[in-house]
Amino acid sequence: MANTYTQIYIQFVFAVQDRASLIQSEWRDELYKYITGIVQNNKHKLIAINGMPNHIHVFVGYKPHQLIPELLQDIKGSSSRWINEKRFTKGKFSWQEGYGAFSYSHSHIDTVVKYILKQEQHHKTKTFREEYIELLSKFNIEFDEKYILKDIQ
Repeated sequence: MANTYTQIYIQFVFAVQDRASLIQSEWRDELYKYITGIVQNNKHKLIAINGMPNHIHVFVGYKPHQLIPELLQDIKGSSSRWINEKRFTKGKFSWQEGYGAFSYSHSHIDTVVKYILKQEQHHKTKTFREEYIELLSKFNIEFDEKYILKDIQ
């Protein structure tokens, strides 16, 4: 794609199946490195990655040579297989179906990075469900409550 120039920044958010808190601190950084490799192998730029035991935020400089669903299928499918091969969890690990994808301008990069890196502080006062609904609302994305998974009781 000669003479094609883009500047696209997207934050992807997705959760562990049933919002189970399965991502453990002992292997979390290894997971983030693995996902970073997937993003880079797909020729995108990883800007920030972080999350909680039940969900993850991946912020990328996105190149439009690949469809977003294809990138997310690779990230989620490959990382699920990797987690299961490593036997990091009891039983089968999987990510929930679907994801959030939120675009930002270049001027918002620092704000988004700080937000992602401060997930532990942020979730002392807000559940993942509350955070996710807030993002959907902020971006004026229509959604049906029945498709927003409930937090585990």
